[in-house]
Amino acid sequence: MSWFVSLWISLSLFVLCQATLYETIQQHHVARPGHNAIQILGGTCEVIAAHRCCNKNRIEERSQTVKCSCLPGKVAGTTRNKPSCVDASIVIGKWWCEMEPCLEGEECKTLPDNSGWMCSSGNKIKTTRIHPRT
Repeated sequence: MSWFVSLWISLSLFVLCQATLYETIQQHHVARPGHNAIQILGGTCEVIAAHRCCNKNRIEERSQTVKCSCLPGKVAGTTRNKPSCVDASIVIGKWWCEMEPCLEGEECKTLPDNSGWMCSSGNKIKTTRIHPRT
């Protein structure tokens, strides 16, 4: 009978240790509420501020500030409507549509003054302008 009790205690301790280890891993490696870091190929990006408002023509305007930590040769950009690290040559050359900023099914066009791009689908158009750092 003591052999059975020993086995049961050992098994219980093993399960308890596994659960504790799993919880520790989750706490340190899974994004926590308030931390919107996105792990991506080539680096990590995090939205640190977002604003939304409507102007007098009832056009919704949105802006966001993103902090990215990109690998060498990559810079902050947008892929599939989300912050990402993209090849620096895309941003330097202002070849905005090369980073695939629009959602699947949307068409990308560079703005005439090369200040950004627009994504269109049917009668819906989203325009994105890049504001240089000051």
